[in-house]
Amino acid sequence: MRAPLVLAGLALLFGCAKPGPTPTPHYVLGAPYRASGVWYYPAERTELVETGLATILPPNHAPLTTNGETYDPGAMAAAHPTLQLPAIARITDLETGRSVVVRINDRGTGDPRRLVQVTPRVATLLGMREGQPAQVRLELLGAESRAAVEGLAGAPSLPVAAAPRGTVQQADLPPPPGVREGRGRVASAAAMPSAADPTAAPAVAMRLTEQVTQGPVQPGRLWVRLDTFEEYQYAAIQRAKLIGLRPSIVSSRVGRTRQFRVQIGPLASVPEADAALDQALAAGIPDARIVVE
Repeated sequence: MRAPLVLAGLALLFGCAKPGPTPTPHYVLGAPYRASGVWYYPAERTELVETGLATILPPNHAPLTTNGETYDPGAMAAAHPTLQLPAIARITDLETGRSVVVRINDRGTGDPRRLVQVTPRVATLLGMREGQPAQVRLELLGAESRAAVEGLAGAPSLPVAAAPRGTVQQADLPPPPGVREGRGRVASAAAMPSAADPTAAPAVAMRLTEQVTQGPVQPGRLWVRLDTFEEYQYAAIQRAKLIGLRPSIVSSRVGRTRQFRVQIGPLASVPEADAALDQALAAGIPDARIVVE
């Protein structure tokens, strides 16, 4: 009689288990928020290229992403602190030369020292080293991002002025670990822009195809970029706040306007860059960030 009782108990246990939350994919921008002592201001973007450090999303991630999609550690997805959700971007690991296209569907990173977080699968495809931040470049894909939000609840009208793309040279890699032969080599037609109409927004699937593009290995040097001013005196005042880190002032022109950017570096390692950024934030420079040049 004990076996039937055990089976009945297991059936009762599984029958009472609470189902996971129901996915409700929707558009998210959100109000300004504070994380790790730094304020973030989400904004709709159609063009963005930035560099910084990437890490892997934690294993204890919530069942759903910020915009209500099911979190899948094997998906081509990422988290960004301020972009509209979802958005589509190309992430390039500057230390391996590999690049992939990801769906940004989560709010992150919560750490001002990091630019973006990626799923474990994306990290594997990029060749990121376990437990070490990777130097990356993030390029927002405007037309694809527009297509990704069309039809989603709460989606606004995001005008996109897309220009024809230049010729891109790429080489397909052998299938990375865990990818069956035939996957990861050719993107689906829906994920590629139309050659006949380069301004048309391509359809974007909820789950992106794995495609790794191998480019040149281009690791850069780490810098902490502070603020940019139109008056030299204000740049000099900011430099004086962190004189112990020996900041420099870089002069440039944007049209007829002369600008002065304050920066610290180059820095020899990620821990050194993290420490310099921490000092900049503590000195009251909230827009300071780590970049790769």
